[in-house]
Amino acid sequence: MTSPVSMDDTDRQIITALQADGRRAFKQIAEDLGIPASSVRYRTRRLEELGILQVVGIANPLAIGFDRLAMIGIRTAAGKARAVCSALAELPETSYVILTTGQFDVMAEVICRDIEHFTEVVNDRMQAIDGVVSTESFFVLEAHKLAYGWGVGNVPGPAEAVAGTARS
Repeated sequence: MTSPVSMDDTDRQIITALQADGRRAFKQIAEDLGIPASSVRYRTRRLEELGILQVVGIANPLAIGFDRLAMIGIRTAAGKARAVCSALAELPETSYVILTTGQFDVMAEVICRDIEHFTEVVNDRMQAIDGVVSTESFFVLEAHKLAYGWGVGNVPGPAEAVAGTARS
C-alpha cells in the first residue's frame, strides 16, 4: 500500500467522474469542470502513474461463468502474514487480498468457475503457501452492493465547477 498523495479538488472531481463512467471523454469532464481537456488528460495520466487511479473494465463474474465467489479467512505463522499476502496476490483467482487484525491475519476474495476450481485453489495452492496455518471459507450467496466509486465526493455540475474554479 502506498501513502496518501496530495490531491486537489480537481483531481478528486476527475476521479469521481471516471468512477461513475470510466469511458467518459476527457473533453466532457473538462467541460463539466471548466478546465482544458489537456489538463484532464495530464492529471489522469499523473494519477495513473502515481498508482492512485486505475481505469479498467469490470465484468460481473456470475455473468461470465464464474459462479463461486468466496471470502477466505487465513491464519498465518508468526511473522509470515505479509509474505502470505504477496503470494496470494499472485494467484489469478484472488481479486482482493488484505492484511487484517482479529481472528484472521489475512482475508482474500477468490472468484472461481465452479466447486472443483475452488477446491483446487484453496486446497492445492493457497494451503501450500509457506506460512499458511489454516483457512476458513465463506461463500458469497448474494451480493447486495458492489461499489467502486468511493472516497472522493460528488461530481459537480458545470455551474458548481465554474464557481469552484473562480474561488481558486
